[in-house]
Amino acid sequence: MILAASAYEFVLAIHIMAVVVAFGVTFAYPIVYAVGARHDPRSLPLLHRVEYTIARWLVNPGLAVVVIAGIYLAGDGHHWSEFFVQWGLGTAIVIGGLVGAVMMPAGKRAELLAERDLKAGGAGAGPGEGAPQAPVMSDEYRMLTRRLATVGTLLSLLVLVTILIMVIKP
Repeated sequence: MILAASAYEFVLAIHIMAVVVAFGVTFAYPIVYAVGARHDPRSLPLLHRVEYTIARWLVNPGLAVVVIAGIYLAGDGHHWSEFFVQWGLGTAIVIGGLVGAVMMPAGKRAELLAERDLKAGGAGAGPGEGAPQAPVMSDEYRMLTRRLATVGTLLSLLVLVTILIMVIKP
């Protein structure tokens, strides 16, 4: 079997795959947290650790691949002056900055606060140990997780808008 794809098409495929790999899981976080908090609130510290670990080992490297492939595509196609390329680079900078400056540090802090609050107030019974009680989480934890949810939602919307812009190329 002979591949008929050009280098440009191959890099475009890598670019698209990197977007899916880097950001796909982030759309599941609200569901993961809702299920974890309802099933066993003691899972919250672990869920925060999983989230910032995914950011470190999947989102950040995936974003780097997206940028590197995008640079190749813009250069090869002579698209540097086009809006969609400038938007994409700007978006990558914003996403990288917010993930590194807000999401990862806040996720680490949320893990520590959740552990502290669960130890202090207890999370009630775990699965199979009777009716679970709602955990007593501090205002500090709730405010931090609200910030994580807000910034995470904005980042997800930014990814979706960027995909739309890349597809329609205004």
